[in-house]
Amino acid sequence: MQTWARARSQPVRVVQRAKIILLAAAGMESQQIAQQVGTSRPTVQLWRERFLALRTAGLEKDAPRPGRIPPISDARWAAIVEATLHSQPPHATHWSTRSMAKAQGVSEATVRRIWKQHGLRPHRVSTFKVSRDPHFVEKLSDVVGLYLNPPDKALVLCVDEKSQIQALDRTQPGLPMKPGRCGTMTHDCTRHGTTTLFAALSTLDGAVIGDCMPKRRHQEFIRFLKRIDYGTPPERDLHLIVDNYATHKHPDVKRWLGHHPRFHLHFTPTSCSWLNLVERWFGNLTQQRLRRGSFHNVKELIRAIQDYVNGHNQNARIFVWSASVERILTKVAKCKETLDALH
Repeated sequence: MQTWARARSQPVRVVQRAKIILLAAAGMESQQIAQQVGTSRPTVQLWRERFLALRTAGLEKDAPRPGRIPPISDARWAAIVEATLHSQPPHATHWSTRSMAKAQGVSEATVRRIWKQHGLRPHRVSTFKVSRDPHFVEKLSDVVGLYLNPPDKALVLCVDEKSQIQALDRTQPGLPMKPGRCGTMTHDCTRHGTTTLFAALSTLDGAVIGDCMPKRRHQEFIRFLKRIDYGTPPERDLHLIVDNYATHKHPDVKRWLGHHPRFHLHFTPTSCSWLNLVERWFGNLTQQRLRRGSFHNVKELIRAIQDYVNGHNQNARIFVWSASVERILTKVAKCKETLDALH
């Protein structure tokens, strides 16, 4: 031991351990040894215990350390994936990382890693609805054909109504955004009435013809058709893409269309509002102007909508349709096949 403590060829750590044992043998306390050798008291205590248990052999090598945590078995991995896909936790509709970890006897981090690798997100769900329109293919081909191959010397307009837009006024003023904190607003509102926005989106240049009306009846729809008639070049045919709402098929509407032959209505399949590009513009309107707005009355709401329409038309954005009929039908067929397999 004396040789190790004075050796120049031994590793520094071995020399230090030998000095610790010699000082301990001289009756020095661990705290004093730590100060003299230049280490911590727990380290001194560790090597004193190692020397008592293994003698000099315990000083030559470092104490064994725990190795890498072994990965879970393939069977346990597959069981977690299977349980995620084909089971539900008790008293809940879907698994969380904590509930799955508890059920499978693994860590939450393990469950999170497995879900990430397999693209599993039980906390998320998307909605869908398959159209049952008997003329689905014909209507789909008609509408998509207008998008991808519009007729010559004609305008294609996506027309729809955004009904029951509420003039909501916050009961208390919110706090502005600042670094480290988002803006705030109260969850409760005072309702001051509603309006209905009639809108026609041009697929040619992205411009929008919009008009707010108190109701959503065939009378208002005819009034909006007149607005479109006055606001578009009279020499152009107008192809309007609309949904199957009864207002669009009212006898008075058909009679008016009969006296205006340049108007041609094209109906989307039932439950296929996603085929109408104006719905995308309605989404922008809601997100950018209405959802966080506060309006004291309906007139203020209508003014805000009109300002948004005017601002959009000053720098109109063209909404481009890219999905072909074949691509859509393939996706619908795959969806139906999956639903039939599950039921």
